[in-house]
Amino acid sequence: MLLALRGYAIGTADLVPGVSGGTVALVSGIYPRLVSAVYAGAQSAGRALKGDFRGACRAAGRVDWWFLAPVVLGAALAVVSLARVVEDLLRDHPVRTAAVFFGLIAGSVWVGWRIVREPRVLHGVVAGLVGIGSFVLFGLRSSVVADPGWYVFVGAGALAICAFILPGVSGSFMLLAIGMYQHVLAIVNDARLGHLAAFAIGAAVGLGLFSRLLHRLLDRYHDLVVAAMIGLMLGSFRILWPWPAGLGDETGTGATVLGAPGPDLAVPAGLAAAAALVVVGFNAGVRRRAG
Repeated sequence: MLLALRGYAIGTADLVPGVSGGTVALVSGIYPRLVSAVYAGAQSAGRALKGDFRGACRAAGRVDWWFLAPVVLGAALAVVSLARVVEDLLRDHPVRTAAVFFGLIAGSVWVGWRIVREPRVLHGVVAGLVGIGSFVLFGLRSSVVADPGWYVFVGAGALAICAFILPGVSGSFMLLAIGMYQHVLAIVNDARLGHLAAFAIGAAVGLGLFSRLLHRLLDRYHDLVVAAMIGLMLGSFRILWPWPAGLGDETGTGATVLGAPGPDLAVPAGLAAAAALVVVGFNAGVRRRAG
């Protein structure tokens, strides 16, 4: 049940542009186990595609299904049940909603730095450079794609799923950047099964390929990879800055606009601070239990 709840939190985060499900996995203490489980699943799927079904079965037996299944099911349930809720919150309470997620990421940056095993100046430089680069890139958005075909949903799924296991990169923002955010929300809310299947196929392929790369990088360059993830989270502050209009133009037209805080500063600031404290406190509890 606890794993399913963490999966639900991961799925909820993936619905919001600027917030990554991978960040939630990092904060909740299941990130290394998630990457390993997804990597093992990708190995099994890869062997099955090559026709090595016996090898695929052996690889599937090494997958931590008791961990992976509840996390994935919880994330899927969140996407199905909260897509419309998140859409409404972003529309009706944009500044306060953005402030909450701004605080969540601020707390996650602190948590991420504590995961670096041997902090050095180099790691700070990497985080800063990646943060600056992603800050610039995250300011770019594409116009909404007009009447996308099924193959566009395949590509969108492959691109967006990377955020499931990569902290700092939001799957929803990736969709927003390529002009597919509204379309994906629509196929979920309207239960358009054909397009949902195309999106799922793309997500499966993308997750399989990306998990292999990430698993190898974490194994060889753990601290540098974590520093780069922290930089991505820092860059995402551009998307989550609450003013002037929360997450901005959800139609995906134009660049992200940053403005000065409005007169209603106290409530958003309080929500952001509370969200950051929740993240830090939750992670402290997880570390205490693990210790």
